[in-house]
Amino acid sequence: MTENELTVRLDKWLHAARFYKTRSLATQMVEGGKVTYNGQRAKPSRLVEVGAEITLQKGNEKITVVVQELSNRRTAYKVAKNYYEETEASVAAREQLAEQRRLEKMSYTPSHRPNKKERRTLQKFKIDRSSLDNYD
Repeated sequence: MTENELTVRLDKWLHAARFYKTRSLATQMVEGGKVTYNGQRAKPSRLVEVGAEITLQKGNEKITVVVQELSNRRTAYKVAKNYYEETEASVAAREQLAEQRRLEKMSYTPSHRPNKKERRTLQKFKIDRSSLDNYD
């Protein structure tokens, strides 16, 4: 099958381009409105075209990519990164967000060491937060 004849669903392409670990997770993200196709919400069964702009949310970051190649097979990252090209605006926004998080982290200076109760609260918070990160 040549590239012109290849038709790929949006959820399959997101999985093949290694944005999401499983296809079902890609489907959930598309259905949940975390993925837009050319600026509009789309269904998982939407057919992807070369040149389309896809915006997706992973955690706190929004990534905008332009489709370069079509594939419905999940391959190595070195091959999959050729399926898309991230836009300059998206790269700049992600770098700015990372810098902002870095500066916020540096500016926090606790007034004292946490006591036993505060350590337990922090540990509970981190465990609860890590379980939420598995859904991204």
